[in-house]
Amino acid sequence: MNRTAGFLIVALSGACFGALGLFGRLAYAAGADLPTLLFLRFTLAGGVLGAVMVGMRQKPPRGRLLVALILLGAVGYVSEAGVYFAALQYAPAGLVALLLYSFPALVALLQVVFFRERLGRLKWVAILLALCGTGLTADLRQGEVTPLGVFLGLLSALLYAVYVVTSARAASRAGPLVSSTVILTSAGLTFGVAMLARGPSFPTTALGWGAVVGLALISTVAAVFLFFLGMARIGPVNTSLVSNMEPLTAVVLSALFLDERLSLRQVLGGALILTAAVLLARSDTPGRTLPPARGEGTAAPG
Repeated sequence: MNRTAGFLIVALSGACFGALGLFGRLAYAAGADLPTLLFLRFTLAGGVLGAVMVGMRQKPPRGRLLVALILLGAVGYVSEAGVYFAALQYAPAGLVALLLYSFPALVALLQVVFFRERLGRLKWVAILLALCGTGLTADLRQGEVTPLGVFLGLLSALLYAVYVVTSARAASRAGPLVSSTVILTSAGLTFGVAMLARGPSFPTTALGWGAVVGLALISTVAAVFLFFLGMARIGPVNTSLVSNMEPLTAVVLSALFLDERLSLRQVLGGALILTAAVLLARSDTPGRTLPPARGEGTAAPG
């Protein structure tokens, strides 16, 4: 029962993460711009997690570790999240989520290039599947898909892969709650500066403000909390596998509420990307910590 509950909890976390695109699109439609939207999301989420830290009597990091986490938020996370939410303005939310999920293959390639890691045959097959899937998914014949949207979606995956590789050590030292709090808060303050520089553009409808709250509390705070709660029961490998619920949820929600549809070619490409993510997760031994899957050890991407 404990393991079953763990699988269900992680699946729910993936569903919460999968609503990112829906909430972002609704907030944009209500008049919010990118800096204002992400300032509201990250500061609200960082404030909630900060209150949890105080309640649990966890102390913030100091010295070089604190500086490292601030830089991860203000530079690494700001770059990835900004590009991801910019992509939502030029491509369907489900497509952007699928393109982002090519990041595990990119992480593996970065490990080869920069850390001389040797990959087994299964991982190379997974990387090839991910590349083929990305090529099929980036179907520019779809009316709502633009070259800029595809480029930004792929760039967000690359930036997140770099963020994963560079953040793993600092985040593991600080712990998930502390690292997520500092990273989200510093990202929120950075977007706050950008918002003030160009002037804020807040949502003008109740639905838009509801989307902002949902983005912060459901797709950030609840998603991260459920992720760690589930991972404690089923381990990192199973968690990474079940996390494939996220892009699937994004596609379903986009079809139901945003009237977005993927072509058969894009569905096939998405299936290849998700298969690659599963193979990469299964190729790691249970005792090894996997790269973060939307929140493992670091703040959640997007």
